[in-house]
Amino acid sequence: MTVTNFDFNSPPAEASLGAVVGVRGSEARVGLPAPALSDLLRATVGTFLAIAAGPHRLVGVVTEVDGNAGGNPRFGAIARVDLMGEIKQEDGGERFVRGVSAYPAIGDSARIIGADELRLIYRTSGARTIDVGALHHDETIHATVDVDNLLAKHFAILGSTGVGKSSGVAVLINAILDARPDLRVFLLDGHNEYGRCFGSRANVVSAGQLKLPFWLFNFEEFVDALYYGRPPVEEEIEILAEQIPIAKGLYQSQRGQNERVSLRRIDPRNAGFTVDTPAPYTMQDLVALIDERMGRLENRASRMRHHHLLSRIDGLRNDLRYAFMFENANVGGDTMGEILTFLFRLEPNGQSMTVLQLAGLPVEVVDAVVSLLSRLAFDFGMWSDGALPMLFVCEEAHRYASVDHSVGFAPTRRALLRIAKEGRKYGVCLGLVTQRPAELDPTVISQCSTLFAMRMVNDRDQALLRSAVTDAAANLVAFVPSLGTREVVGFGEGFPLPTRLSFKSLSADRIPHSETFRADGVANELSDSQSFVRQVVERWRGATGAKLVVKDEHLAEAVAEPRPAGAAAPAAPAVGASTVSSRIEQIRAQLLRR
Repeated sequence: MTVTNFDFNSPPAEASLGAVVGVRGSEARVGLPAPALSDLLRATVGTFLAIAAGPHRLVGVVTEVDGNAGGNPRFGAIARVDLMGEIKQEDGGERFVRGVSAYPAIGDSARIIGADELRLIYRTSGARTIDVGALHHDETIHATVDVDNLLAKHFAILGSTGVGKSSGVAVLINAILDARPDLRVFLLDGHNEYGRCFGSRANVVSAGQLKLPFWLFNFEEFVDALYYGRPPVEEEIEILAEQIPIAKGLYQSQRGQNERVSLRRIDPRNAGFTVDTPAPYTMQDLVALIDERMGRLENRASRMRHHHLLSRIDGLRNDLRYAFMFENANVGGDTMGEILTFLFRLEPNGQSMTVLQLAGLPVEVVDAVVSLLSRLAFDFGMWSDGALPMLFVCEEAHRYASVDHSVGFAPTRRALLRIAKEGRKYGVCLGLVTQRPAELDPTVISQCSTLFAMRMVNDRDQALLRSAVTDAAANLVAFVPSLGTREVVGFGEGFPLPTRLSFKSLSADRIPHSETFRADGVANELSDSQSFVRQVVERWRGATGAKLVVKDEHLAEAVAEPRPAGAAAPAAPAVGASTVSSRIEQIRAQLLRR
């Protein structure tokens, strides 16, 4: 084998390695020596090559190397190179641009790209960039992302469980917050693992701190909560659809009289509210209206449908797990402004991020809550004309926007899809995170112009990724199954060209870790098995909404908190004997008498 045009005294960046032996579309075939001439001149899969095409310097990546040189005596191997862009001379300097304006010819020389050229490629001129890690090809070079393109055109982080996906999310969001202090970030934390990742810049909201009054939910969301995620009863939701707008009008009428804002009495039935208007009303008014409607009926079956509906409302309202919806349900109060300010960090000089921990919420209502929050984020951006840009990050995105439309909650999918399609017009950016890309609605992911692909071994996941990237970068999907932990192949608008990189390492106190599981201290708890089991039972019952009734004398001693001698006994907790509950009991008694 004879190899020509090699200058072994030149630095590796300038040493010619081979020559073009074929061109087809955006792909070139380059003849290479085999074996490699030295460790510094090894060209294998993933290597960047520079090809001298006349006055143009083209940049490509090796996607395949074949030992069969087709009988060419000059070379021992043939490499397939995907052409990604070129380095141009402009205004006395050099600049990298995506795409090629000229194609190589047979015999054009090719060489391994140098470190200075890599820095030039990733030093995007005039762009606001963030540093998220290091290049796989040269760890001394920072891997940067164009933050404005990343946000304006949405992004997704895809990867199997255990590949460092959560750490990558933390690295990326911290870098975004550094570059865009004006941005508000809202993160849906499905496993309560991001609470410590952002330090003092994030407001961490647990399920116990969340307040989302029932009237803020639209009709579909409220019905989903009322029936615990099961199919509703058609006759009952027709009653609700008729009475909820009247309850809203009644509250507004009473509020107007109390505040003396109008001398003309407003008719609640003609107040202009719909079932989806985010206007307050009280549960007491809704129950009274349903009761009044029931009293006008003669048919026993119709009365029983009303009674069943009232029983559902009473059961939901007194379910301790749903206290975040029904606190002050009979008091009223228009708190929408305060809720938006708290959730989306609208204070001018406060924390700019919210981490909402969903793991403590009832499983049956999580979909409705995510739907509500997605709607609020979009609608606030729309009605504020994008005055405060926001990044909405959705973990476990495949759960809320499944490719199978028979799975999940349709309003949640629609809310996320609305952000994906129209959010950029109103300054609402979307970040999706999933370990099951094949189960994610392809319409949603197609709106994400920047993809961070971590290790995925499932063929269906890889097929979806291949369909989501451009033809020129599709061959790089073959690298995805062999990526290491924290390694990423980045595609799309946020990168100057498809890039293999490693996310930054996080300090031990910032690594995502689920707060729903405590490994420390379990051994000590198990030493007293009876006490440990009692604690588990208490948490179990609390999670299913049961009110604690202590009948066992020993259990009572274990549960009771020690109280200093002479201290007053604590006030008895509320047991749900509200006006609504009392009224429903009266209605039940009347029905039994009939």
